Amino acid sequence: MSEAIYPSGSVYDWIPKEQEEIKKPPRYVSKFRPAVILEEKLTKDAKKTMGPPKVELPSPDKYLKKHSKHPKPPEKSEDGYKTRTCTVKKPMVPRRTEKPLMGIQTKRDFLQTTVMFPMKPKATSVDTKKGHKQLLENSGLVPKYVMKKDYGEVPTYLQLRSEAERKAQAEYQRLAGEQNVLERLTEEEHQAVLKGLKKKWDELHREYQGLPLLIDTPSKKTRKIRLEEKMSQLEKDISFFERFKTIFIYDD
Repeated sequence: MSEAIYPSGSVYDWIPKEQEEIKKPPRYVSKFRPAVILEEKLTKDAKKTMGPPKVELPSPDKYLKKHSKHPKPPEKSEDGYKTRTCTVKKPMVPRRTEKPLMGIQTKRDFLQTTVMFPMKPKATSVDTKKGHKQLLENSGLVPKYVMKKDYGEVPTYLQLRSEAERKAQAEYQRLAGEQNVLERLTEEEHQAVLKGLKKKWDELHREYQGLPLLIDTPSKKTRKIRLEEKMSQLEKDISFFERFKTIFIYDD
């Protein structure tokens, strides 16, 4: 009961204590500091001056006058004609009856100089009334392809393709003669099979479009997966028949 009324403590706790001074570590100073200071003084302090630069003050007699910077025309002489800057007089123009000087040789070697020919203008065609023009070679008006040596001939890749087809046909005829097990689909049969595949795909697609939007039962999911697989297989078959025109079947 006494401890609750009188809390434990001491009078010495009220005496203020001296705070310990926190000592910081010495600041880092680079060892290259003197060299940097010396280099800065050599480059910058050399251009410093004591006070404003000493220049010659302008004379009050040499003030700027009006129109002094405008260009002035040449001065006229006493007879009224303008003075000529050229002191040497040019020779007179030769007359019609005078003969030109012959046999004069110069120090310039004409054989070593490059003979320059004027550049010929490129042929252009103007196709609008406003002057739009283009090169005649790119306009399609110049028959440059008919001038080729191989113009009108069958390209090499077509010849190779025809040769490969001919060899394949000959190989088929040889195999068909040896063992009569292969049969080639005619064009009518090929088109009939392709038309039947497309018709079957349309029926499956119509049935697929009729599926409900909410597929929440296993039977509905199975039906959807089955239709998707059949349509995917039909698409592969249609692509195969459209890609290959010659198809052989086994006679089982």
